[in-house]
Amino acid sequence: MKRPVAKAQAKTRKQPTVLGWRFAFVMLSLSAVFVALVARAAWLQVLEPDMLVTQGDLRTLRIESDKVMRGMILDRHGQALAVSVPVEAIWADPKEVIERNAAADERRWHALAEILQMTPQQLLQRIGDNPSRRFVYLQRQVNPAVVEYVRKLKVPGIHFRQESRRYYPAGEVAAQLIGFTNIDDVGVEGIEKRFNDLLTGTAGRKVFRKDAKGREIEVLEREASQEPADVVLSIDQRIQAVAYRELKKAVLAHGAASGSAVVVDVHTGEILAMVNSPSFNPNNRRNTPVHRFRNRAITDTFEPGSTMKPLAVLSALEFGNAKLDTMVDVSPGVMRIGGSWVRDPNNYGSLSLGGIIQKSSNMGVARLVLQIPHQNVIGLYSNLGLGQDTGTGLTGESSGIFSFRQRWSDFERATFSYGYGLSVTAVQLARAYATIGNGGVNRPLSILKVEQPEPGERVLKQEYALAMLEMMESSIAPGGTATRAQIPGYRVGGKTGTARKAVAGGYGNDYIASFAGVGPISNPRLVTVVVINEPAGDFYHGGEIAAPVFSQIMGAAMQLLNLPPDAQSRPRISAVRSTQNAG
Repeated sequence: MKRPVAKAQAKTRKQPTVLGWRFAFVMLSLSAVFVALVARAAWLQVLEPDMLVTQGDLRTLRIESDKVMRGMILDRHGQALAVSVPVEAIWADPKEVIERNAAADERRWHALAEILQMTPQQLLQRIGDNPSRRFVYLQRQVNPAVVEYVRKLKVPGIHFRQESRRYYPAGEVAAQLIGFTNIDDVGVEGIEKRFNDLLTGTAGRKVFRKDAKGREIEVLEREASQEPADVVLSIDQRIQAVAYRELKKAVLAHGAASGSAVVVDVHTGEILAMVNSPSFNPNNRRNTPVHRFRNRAITDTFEPGSTMKPLAVLSALEFGNAKLDTMVDVSPGVMRIGGSWVRDPNNYGSLSLGGIIQKSSNMGVARLVLQIPHQNVIGLYSNLGLGQDTGTGLTGESSGIFSFRQRWSDFERATFSYGYGLSVTAVQLARAYATIGNGGVNRPLSILKVEQPEPGERVLKQEYALAMLEMMESSIAPGGTATRAQIPGYRVGGKTGTARKAVAGGYGNDYIASFAGVGPISNPRLVTVVVINEPAGDFYHGGEIAAPVFSQIMGAAMQLLNLPPDAQSRPRISAVRSTQNAG
């Protein structure tokens, strides 16, 4: 009876036993892992895909740019005044330098520091300041020989980058006019700043993907580079060089604080020369005082003194009772207006209008201006461009100080006629005289080469403008105040100016000497204005200091432009004869 029982027990033990809790644990774990993976995938793919895209782009996406050189600045004949030359910058990858322990190779590290004009410790400090950075400049716009030397050192983590550097062939001759760029090749002064957008091109750009071996597999975006434009100035570099040479000589010879000169083509309004002294070397501006960067011809204002007398006489002709043959009684050479005095150096008796200009009579212009409303005088000065923008568009140009108030004392009106009570720039004065030289037609000035001159606006009767040219010619004739402005072979005319510099509470002991003139008189083509600021010594009059500079600049300019000598031509009207018969 027992054998069947044993057989049944053995049969029962042969069937597998399932442990329910273990199976449940494994299944639960697998399910949890699966759910976690699905949730993570959903999170990355649906809710926050940008991170994966960014990481992928960092590994495969690359951007290349084409370097575009800055445009050239040229004179009217195509001579280069500013060009860009290719250079390189030396930079370091701090992370690479530190990871590869580049400083451990003392021989190479010390050689690198020495060529960069640093100590090894300074170089290491500069690179290791922030080890997490991947880029730091060591030196920019480096000499090619230095770049080649550093390249041969093969210091880990040291790399090179293409750049450009601005070079100015004219040097100090046109420094304030042309200006300069900063280390990033952006214009910060002068023409470089004024036309920065035009001179700056747009670099080409290509966005592409690469594979693990660095091969280009897909171009995603491509932008063509936009070449910069060249700027062609109205400047004639030959006249610019002569003007700077003569101005610099005068400033040094007379111990003056500074000086400016401007040459303008009266037919087109183009500025052929604009110079200042002292100047600076734009190719090496280290330790240069900031005030030397200023283009004084457009920024610095001054009381023009007697250079305003031709304008005062013209206002009497245009709006007063004066005629070309009018005689003005200036005796006894002094008159009291209010509590002040107006004086001439001598008693000239009776003067014609030409005689007033020739003798530079304060009494003469004061009597003329006092006979007409002051609004008419101010209006004519304004029509000739005083107190206004000249049209050059140059950065920093001053409009001068020009009062349009309604109430004027008689003494203020009198002094206004001979250049006190207003301030102008050299370029404004040049525009006013260019209007006279152009027969009374006022045109804006241009620093760019002009293909088709603007028609301009007539602001003076042609008869009066031509008569004034011959009156100003008498100023440099024997008996005039500017005999040193004469130019052999040419008829020229102009007016001297000598004005005390204003100080707090009145006028000091420093002077501004100036001369503005036109030539040739028979067929006016050029206007030249010379301003000498604070000459030292006993000579400070415009006829002694500024007139000789005018003579040298104007004479050379007319010859360079092949203007025919006109010394043998006859006057067209009787203004000179009236002048010679006066006082």
